[in-house]
Amino acid sequence: MPAGVSWGQYLTFTAAAMISMLTGSQVVHQYYRPLQDLHNYINEELNNFPDHVQSKIRKELKDEGVLK
Repeated sequence: MPAGVSWGQYLTFTAAAMISMLTGSQVVHQYYRPLQDLHNYINEELNNFPDHVQSKIRKELKDEGVLK
């Protein structure tokens, strides 16, 4: 075992770290809602492309369900 730690301590630490990471990511998504306005950012970036490229990318994203 790494650094002379017992299996029990190692598994306890691993489980605590995993639960902490999962809880933290869930809190971020519930509180900050980072994906709620994703389509606005995508549309802003698409405006930087030429019209023929924009239409092709928009069609692909709508087919995939990313854009409405």
